[in-house]
Amino acid sequence: MENDIFDRDDASAEVSNFDDLPENPETPQTGLAVLAERVERLARLYERLAWDNQALSEELAELRAERDALFEKNEQSRARIEAMIVRLRSLEQTS
Repeated sequence: MENDIFDRDDASAEVSNFDDLPENPETPQTGLAVLAERVERLARLYERLAWDNQALSEELAELRAERDALFEKNEQSRARIEAMIVRLRSLEQTS
């Protein structure tokens, strides 16, 4: 199954965007502006990661349900095949 919800390169790019902000601002006002920008970027990144996490959790639940259904179907098929083998053996012995 293709997962187009989460793109690691996109998330990495968002994190690396923090590198373009100055480490040591020249004035307190500049420092506050830089800090505010970092907080805003972190908030956007958090929201996006929370959404991605929710989407991935839902996808995981769907895949687990599908796996369980396929396992049950496999068990039913196995039981039918085993019953056929028993019937064939009994027919073979009576012939």
